[in-house]
Amino acid sequence: MGKGQSKSVESASTPNEPWRTLTWSEKTEIFKELEDFKPHSESNSIIRILLYGPIGAGKSCFINSVQRVLLGRNSAGALEQGAQMGKSFTNTIRTHKLKRRGGGRYPIALTDITGLHAEDGRGIQCEDIIKVLEGHIADGYTFNPEQTITENHQHYNQNPELQDKVHCLVTIIPADAVSRIDSKVIEKMKTVRQKARDLNIPQVIVLTKVDQACLMVNKNLRMIYHSRKIKEKVDESYNKLGIPLNKIYPVKNYHAEITQNEDNDVLILMALRDIVNFANDFLEDLEDREGLSVDY
Repeated sequence: MGKGQSKSVESASTPNEPWRTLTWSEKTEIFKELEDFKPHSESNSIIRILLYGPIGAGKSCFINSVQRVLLGRNSAGALEQGAQMGKSFTNTIRTHKLKRRGGGRYPIALTDITGLHAEDGRGIQCEDIIKVLEGHIADGYTFNPEQTITENHQHYNQNPELQDKVHCLVTIIPADAVSRIDSKVIEKMKTVRQKARDLNIPQVIVLTKVDQACLMVNKNLRMIYHSRKIKEKVDESYNKLGIPLNKIYPVKNYHAEITQNEDNDVLILMALRDIVNFANDFLEDLEDREGLSVDY
């Protein structure tokens, strides 16, 4: 009886047709695109991508997962720890320039910052995230949950160049906890999102922990776009933040695994490729509007 009931529950969560199509054999093609990638802007040598979101959403884990896929081995560039309620493990701003297999680096950088908390005086302040967007906060700054950075601080960049500024904003949200994100955190995320909009910075959502949100996906990652539960999480993320559905990417970070998983890799690479392309489009649009002496 228990077995039949479980099968019925899984069937109920599975639509007849996938709600998004995916070619699982694309890994080599996407990898080559990233290998060959060069920023469009002649005045900017690197794509800068900012990751932000609630405490414990998996920002650092996503960075390590991206780097792991690109290297083809385990990676621990971004410090992370197991889930700990109410506390962000990342307390400084750190930019990770992605490494290539065989040496060298991609012209792609992922910036990691402290997570958002519902309570004032805990987590990162919205104003500091906005200053990161604008390129005013240099790597190594330790965020103060009670006070934003001041202009006379040694890590404050008075005159940021284009490469110091953010070219794509990535919101990291845990799929298993979308419904439980505090409304105050959502409001803070909207504040950041509105500023990014004013700066014309492209925005996406990376939905982590899909394996914890759906048993069927936990058993078989290739069912991710057949799962009604994951579709509901994507829709809920859209409803809470307003980021378009086609810019929401469900992924499974590497967590307990010590060997590569092709399906994990494809989902992560698809998200990374689009994020990089959106950032590159942003730079191209800036040049089209204002020439090489871009300012925003």
